[in-house]
Amino acid sequence: MRIIAGEAKGVRLRSVPGLQVRPTTDRVKESLFQIIGPYFDGGKALDLFAGSGSLGLEALSRGAEEAIFVDRARASVDTVRYNLRSAGLDQRGKVFRRDARAALRTLARQRARFHLIFLDPPYQERILSPILTAIAEQDLLETGGVMVAEHGKDRNLPLQVHSLVRFRNLNYGDTVLDLYSRDS
Repeated sequence: MRIIAGEAKGVRLRSVPGLQVRPTTDRVKESLFQIIGPYFDGGKALDLFAGSGSLGLEALSRGAEEAIFVDRARASVDTVRYNLRSAGLDQRGKVFRRDARAALRTLARQRARFHLIFLDPPYQERILSPILTAIAEQDLLETGGVMVAEHGKDRNLPLQVHSLVRFRNLNYGDTVLDLYSRDS
């Protein structure tokens, strides 16, 4: 697992120890970033259920100005911090050990808005639909932004959740990516 492009291109990323975290493969990550934009001119990213932080780190390397990483597992938080330092991106990343729903409530109170939101919870958890609803209701995705929900092929997410509209569905074996934008 590595950073594919940008200022930290080629940096190898540490995986979270154990079998609880399933990192997004480099092939899926490369395809995703070709679709959502190979490079960014600023903007903030939210990597919810961060795991190793691979998606948020890729966004930072490609030009996102800041990324917030949230995960409830100590091992994941420690791994993200290590990967940020290794990539030289630690000044632009903030890492929080929190439950996803609590983190979203805090971000909404702070009136945070994101250009990119990555959601990659464990496939066995049935949390994506309520998280999508919370993000839409709390207006966390800015106009022109993209939210990426990664899940197993056995799940179907709605085409629209309040102001969020799915505009793309990508299948990579057992991995599915649903891409949402705001319906302005």
